[in-house]
Amino acid sequence: MAEPTAITIPLINPNEPGALLAFLYIVPGQHILSGEKLCTLETTKSTVELTADADGYFVGLAFKAGQTVQAGDILGYLADSPDWNPPPLPIAIPEARLSRSQGLRISQAALLLAQQHNFDLTHISSEVFVTEKMVQEMIELSSRPEPKLQAQRYDSSAIMIYGGGGHGKALIDLIRLIATYSIAGIVDDGLPVGSSIMGVPVLGGSSILEQLVEQGVQLAANAVGGIGNIKSRINVFERLSQAGYTCPTLIHPTAFVELSAILSEGVQVMPHAYVGSEAQIGFGAIVNTGAIVSHDCKLGDYANLSPGAILAGEVSVGAATLVGMGVTVNLRVNIGSQARIGNGATIKQDVPEGGIVHAGTIWPG
Repeated sequence: MAEPTAITIPLINPNEPGALLAFLYIVPGQHILSGEKLCTLETTKSTVELTADADGYFVGLAFKAGQTVQAGDILGYLADSPDWNPPPLPIAIPEARLSRSQGLRISQAALLLAQQHNFDLTHISSEVFVTEKMVQEMIELSSRPEPKLQAQRYDSSAIMIYGGGGHGKALIDLIRLIATYSIAGIVDDGLPVGSSIMGVPVLGGSSILEQLVEQGVQLAANAVGGIGNIKSRINVFERLSQAGYTCPTLIHPTAFVELSAILSEGVQVMPHAYVGSEAQIGFGAIVNTGAIVSHDCKLGDYANLSPGAILAGEVSVGAATLVGMGVTVNLRVNIGSQARIGNGATIKQDVPEGGIVHAGTIWPG
């Protein structure tokens, strides 16, 4: 009998921690031909159909449609017989660490290594896909003395960027363009100290946050976008607050914000976005590139509008809700908190709290 083939969830977008398992086309025990569709995966930026690489019987289904899966997860196996029993799932992460590790993009080998060494994964940003090599390096680093920052004083304009991924790069350019702040450096648990991103030095991980405050850095920009797992972005804001940072509102020079609009701290308005008259944008929300927030709209804390999303007038978007690229929301529609709206969807009526609207669909269907 040939060795069964594991069907692994691919990494769809480099900056997105997971994907919605939107549709399943197969059932356990079904015989599958090479090239046959297995499932549809959706992120806020892409829709991908996963197909079989070989013939075989599908066994060991690990997820249900509607669940969120992470890159590296095993959906199931293709075996020579429908009676083949798949190996047991890895030992669960200790419950105290589970809530912050669920959204982490990590390979199974890396997860097992972390469990074997009882290594805490909760401090790692979900913006980074974690490999076995990275975990090994972090375990080795954790046994060394904690790095100390070079003794220096920063002036009141100094700002630290938390996160060196794609959104971090966009914020580096934004901050340089507005020329209001000087960038002290990047804090990221997944990047080596001494490296640099676009000429900005990586100062260390989250353990140095308090040291930076003592040296005069009191401003921070949260560059963890939280796409697919908004909790990771919220966790960063909480950690920054505990360390004593203030997160200023950042508006790209090419964006237009009406004078009557109200923007809370931590809001980030990206290139060519528009925020209309008397709109209200909650703490830590993102209005991404080319997004339109029309008059009298309300965005809750941590809401995330992806590039090209369009909100008509008097739309309300709840806290921690993710709105995908190119989404159109009709006049006076309310979208509940922690909802997820897929790319290109059209929203004609209210979406409940925690609701999921699939990419390219019209709500309600």
